[in-house]
Amino acid sequence: MKKKLVVLTGAGISAESGIKTFRDADGLWEGHDIMEVASYDGWIKNKSLVLDFYNQRRRQLHEVQPNLGHITLAELENDFDVHIITQNVDNLHEQAGSSNVLHLHGELFKVRSDSHFSPEIFEWKTDLTENDKDSNGNQLRPHIVWFGEAVPALDEAVEITQEAAIFVVIGTSLQVYPAAGLLHYTNPTIPIFYIDPKPATIYDLPNPLEIIALSATEGLPILKNKLLAK
Repeated sequence: MKKKLVVLTGAGISAESGIKTFRDADGLWEGHDIMEVASYDGWIKNKSLVLDFYNQRRRQLHEVQPNLGHITLAELENDFDVHIITQNVDNLHEQAGSSNVLHLHGELFKVRSDSHFSPEIFEWKTDLTENDKDSNGNQLRPHIVWFGEAVPALDEAVEITQEAAIFVVIGTSLQVYPAAGLLHYTNPTIPIFYIDPKPATIYDLPNPLEIIALSATEGLPILKNKLLAK
């Protein structure tokens, strides 16, 4: 039986494919206050602005490709039972060939009804407008978990994490919760690997921890060789 390898990925791995993290040092997202484009209040206040913001993100996904980091994770499925939990809303893991990808924060190529009574999710590759409705006439919105909203996939992510034999963190500052808290659901005896060029300090973690202070494209091939050598 293959060992269960669970991987938490963040913006760093997608940035190497050219996807903008779009959050500046001053906290603005391409000139917008974060709450204007990533909260339900912002959506109610100015749907046109929010739709345009995510339409731009969606268009960009048509222009980028998976990088060596994504590809290496897909290749690891030859030897491990790989499960990816990602904070990213792109589909680059899937494009690279990864089979088990759980999106904590939603997906840009999906939309859903603005009504809480209509849980249906739709594939959506083009621009979304205020004229786009579900079959009941409800406005469609980006399938994105905005600030202040619940994270529907969290329980599943916790369950996957608890079953991990190896846990890997890639390209995240571990500042965004609840995703960052997943580390503390691991079995305390399993090894954890952290790949990031500027790794955050991890406190109160009993696990064996190895930091690879490199980018995803540099660090993942190294990790792959380490894992296969064991």
